Amino acid sequence: MKLLLQFPEGLKKNALEEAQKLEKEGHEVYLSSSPCYGACDLPMEEARILRIDKLIHFGHAKFIKKGLPFEVEYRDFHIKIEVDKLKSALPLLEGKKRIALITTIQHIPQLEEMKAFLEKEGKQVHVGKGFFAAVPGQVLGCDPLAATSAAKDADAILYVGDGKFHPTGIHTELPVYALNPYTGGCTQINAEIEKIQKRKKGMMIKALECRNFAILVSTKPGQCALNSAKDAKKKLENAGLNAQILISNEFNPVSIGNFAQFDCYINTACPRIDEDAELFERPIINAVNLDEFLHLYKQTHKN
Repeated sequence: MKLLLQFPEGLKKNALEEAQKLEKEGHEVYLSSSPCYGACDLPMEEARILRIDKLIHFGHAKFIKKGLPFEVEYRDFHIKIEVDKLKSALPLLEGKKRIALITTIQHIPQLEEMKAFLEKEGKQVHVGKGFFAAVPGQVLGCDPLAATSAAKDADAILYVGDGKFHPTGIHTELPVYALNPYTGGCTQINAEIEKIQKRKKGMMIKALECRNFAILVSTKPGQCALNSAKDAKKKLENAGLNAQILISNEFNPVSIGNFAQFDCYINTACPRIDEDAELFERPIINAVNLDEFLHLYKQTHKN
């Protein structure tokens, strides 16, 4: 079988070992060296040129479920943690009875163990499932619904995982705590979430002075939203604005910046792209917020 292996950046160190293992089983093996930003980002061009039988994507749970011209196997990469490290969250959770618990796919196998630990401390633990998530409790950077669905009846949200990329995408009034299971450090991150939200609002206000909009469409199979882009183009033009669709596998700030006539971007790809607006030197508005922007635009341009 002709196989193409894909690894996110942090797991590429394991690529040679996995490739050799599969070659010993008699497979013809290739490694994708392209950047990999998540389970939504599959190496379609490499797969097409090689005419592979199967893609093995390491490190993420199943995301794209249909519509691909080849078989895709998602192989999770699990990291065992010391659940006792959750002790450091208890002082911050004092007085909060109901806890919404979320984590990344690497720690999902220990979710029940984490839940049991908190329950022994007298907490009621709620676990939800996001729209794109493979399993309950899993949080994705583009899909914080695992948190918000569990938070309906909660007093606080506890994220267990390395880094803050995933939990800073959560929109909530509840206190949000991030626990690093390797260091044991636990901090409240609402100020960081609020900072991101204020930046997004600032971009929307800045975009009110824009006239020429570039609508970004990704060719990544888990992000491609051409119909949304066409709908956005129609809405912008109906508001008297200029709009064109830009399509690419990866949006490089310098490359698309050479389209100097565009003064604002409407993003239909990964919703976290708007957090890099400073690199793009233009306001970026996610397509899901376009109606909100256009309502504000009409209100401020009545005359």
